Amino acid sequence: MDLLGSREVARIAIQMSLTKNRAEENYHKEEYLRTGIRTVAIDYGGDFITSVNKIIERAVVASKREGVIGDSHAEEGAVAGATREAIAQIMPKALGLSVGGKIAVARYHDHVSVALFFGIGLLHLNEVAIGLGHRAI
Repeated sequence: MDLLGSREVARIAIQMSLTKNRAEENYHKEEYLRTGIRTVAIDYGGDFITSVNKIIERAVVASKREGVIGDSHAEEGAVAGATREAIAQIMPKALGLSVGGKIAVARYHDHVSVALFFGIGLLHLNEVAIGLGHRAI
């Protein structure tokens, strides 16, 4: 029986997306790994409309590189699908603007969650948004 469910894995993905720097990411990554939770966080920025494919690609590639998922189509598809869901939640605010922030992926057994924490806007006039997606593998 799994001790953690989709809600807890989603919370961890959100926490990873909110980390301030690489040192904090690594600290949390090591702490979660001790309990069997694999995580990765990736900084990202750019024009939203042209970034959708890059965001999905970075989530999948980083997840594979850091051992969060394996090479199977099911695992890659789960991360891609959860990332697409998170993007869809941010889309109404981000269309036509720039985004910058973090993409985070967390996995515990068959639960995979992707969180996007982005500043959205121009210059210093930013809105903030969190998008969250989950899939079971």
